[in-house]
Amino acid sequence: MGYTGVSPESAWTGLAVRTTLGNPSTRPGMSLPGRVTVSAGGLPVPVDEIRVGLLTQVESPSPDARRRLLQFCSAPAAGGFAVAAGQTRTVDFALPVPWETPVTVVDGKVPLNLRMALRTEVRVGSGLAQGPTVPVFVHPLPAQAGVLDALHTLAFTPRQVGLRYGRLPWAGQLLPFHQLLGYWVAPLYTGPITELEVTFVAGPEELEVVFWLDRRLALSGLTHASVSRFRVRHAGAGRQQWPALVDGWLRRALNHHGDVAAGGPSEPISEVMHVNRPPSEPERPGIGLEGIGGGSGEGGGGGT
Repeated sequence: MGYTGVSPESAWTGLAVRTTLGNPSTRPGMSLPGRVTVSAGGLPVPVDEIRVGLLTQVESPSPDARRRLLQFCSAPAAGGFAVAAGQTRTVDFALPVPWETPVTVVDGKVPLNLRMALRTEVRVGSGLAQGPTVPVFVHPLPAQAGVLDALHTLAFTPRQVGLRYGRLPWAGQLLPFHQLLGYWVAPLYTGPITELEVTFVAGPEELEVVFWLDRRLALSGLTHASVSRFRVRHAGAGRQQWPALVDGWLRRALNHHGDVAAGGPSEPISEVMHVNRPPSEPERPGIGLEGIGGGSGEGGGGGT
């Protein structure tokens, strides 16, 4: 069984909206297929447009600001038809998932602050009704999984994950936010750094991997950070020796980190790394996203 969101009949539109995803799991760059069912009450209802989109909660660059709800992609599903009184109309859709969509399933878990949903919007006349939200689970691309598995093999300890609003000026980023995956440094690399954050910027051909290296001196409050970037093509990801590749990246990044500490050139760092926030508690995949979306929708359903 898939996941279904049901919105009760809207008083001003006279429509009840039901959205179903046969499989709520997807990956960046894929399409997310589903079905929207609209049912009219006692009067016919002309529907101008149905749109579906992905939304999530993102953090402000300021650690003191609250998270904000952001719909970061949407696409039309149908429009320009009328639902007769007491009748139902069904529309199938396939929403393109942006390549930069953040991974929400990390090590088989869905952290609390990585929940994502599909929202349905129905436009009738000049008004827009927020339809139901349905949970969506974004699994890593093979190259992303290779990097994450390699960090586990190299004994990096997960610290926390988050979605940060803002574009990275030196990356080919299109979405208005990016993902940060934080780790405590592995014993093999300890000394020059204490913390590592990883950002993925995926595209159709390749994956850009951004390493944020940080050395914190707890007693003095001083910090020394640097940024290193690496690229790998999606083609051949299944044949890649990921631990060796990521180890090589880390050693190059550590050399760059030392050069920056000595006064060498570095990428501009326009935000503060937040890896010393408390880590998020994991959430079991399949839990609904009540409260993540606007409108009167209700998440529900069973696992696939």
